[in-house]
Amino acid sequence: MKIRRADEKKVRWEIYSNHTGEFAQRVPPGPGDYVVWADVKGYKLPDGRRLQPGLEVKVHIESDERSDIGLHLNW
Repeated sequence: MKIRRADEKKVRWEIYSNHTGEFAQRVPPGPGDYVVWADVKGYKLPDGRRLQPGLEVKVHIESDERSDIGLHLNW
């Protein structure tokens, strides 16, 4: 998983999801907009098909709350 601030081009955080696809990342408290996407380069399904990234997800954080999001991958 990769995360960057919406107003920046550079990736701020790179993390891995667990075996069920869940991940968590703390971001600085306070208002902020972020973009989250899955980096699937080099990953294949057991039958050999390559995963394709889904759409980026935009997330707005107002203060220090938790935000649950979902990402979909294609093959």
